[in-house]
Amino acid sequence: MARAGIQMLLLVAAVVISAASGSSIPEEVPYNPLELDSLHGKHFDGGEHNAQFDHEAFLGPDESKKFDNLTPEESRRRLGLIVDRIDENKDGFVTLPELKNWIAYTQRRYIDEDVGRLWKEHNPEKNETISWESYRKTVYGFMDDLSNEEKEKEENGISYKSLLKRDRNRWAAADLDLDDKLTREEFTAFLHPEDHPKMKYVVLTETINDLDKDKDGKISVDEYIGDMYRAAEPGDEEPEWVANEREAFSNHRDLDKDGYLNEEEVKQWIAPHDFDHSESEAKHLLFEADVDHDDQLTKAEILDKYDVFVGSQATDFGEALARHDEF
Repeated sequence: MARAGIQMLLLVAAVVISAASGSSIPEEVPYNPLELDSLHGKHFDGGEHNAQFDHEAFLGPDESKKFDNLTPEESRRRLGLIVDRIDENKDGFVTLPELKNWIAYTQRRYIDEDVGRLWKEHNPEKNETISWESYRKTVYGFMDDLSNEEKEKEENGISYKSLLKRDRNRWAAADLDLDDKLTREEFTAFLHPEDHPKMKYVVLTETINDLDKDKDGKISVDEYIGDMYRAAEPGDEEPEWVANEREAFSNHRDLDKDGYLNEEEVKQWIAPHDFDHSESEAKHLLFEADVDHDDQLTKAEILDKYDVFVGSQATDFGEALARHDEF
């Protein structure tokens, strides 16, 4: 599995909230919907399956709260309407390609809506571009009044100075025409580099910087584990899944067996060649619901396993697609 701890720091919200409230750097930061759910939970964490990840992948994080308050009966009814939309050729079956297309659509919709909201906030005059200086003043202008000590103070492993540096580097990478301004397309790459092939090196660099605590340019097994697990007390025995991850590091991640992950090995880990998140999630959902093992889903199979796809009052998981007018 690709690194679920990749922190796609869309740092606009994190810093603005912190500055506006006068609080310290917040623990919660915006997330990568391909890797985490909206509560920053991994799909599989410590050997446990996180059903909310599936709900959000299937239905979209921005519409995630509606099913929480629905009865199981209403959840099934609304899910049935969604199934009718997924079944592109109207043959009564949902195939793997149709499910994959739907999940890709929900991911794209989330990104488009997120970018649209932030583009409007940062570009109230509706210009063709947003300049770095304009963005910096809006998001980081409060830093002009901070001391160097305040800028460099770390909480939750990050500081205002490091956030600014990361955003500056990401901005430069997204600025294809080198005018220090971003078009909406470039702004999309800036906010969601995980979705843009030309930004893969930025994602790789940010991941290594996050993990490489001693800044020696490589990732040790302890740095690798530290991204996933921290003992509550010194000397605490590690859970079995942590031992399994150490084994995975040695047997599968550390390809040259030197005890560390270099840049190429990190790349193979977080962005394996030809890995398709939408297809992977579609295969997982198909496996969970395909009772007769014919590699396609009927509406009945999906509704029988409705809690795999959506939440309700009964499951206390919530991800919903459709807006009220669609139901």
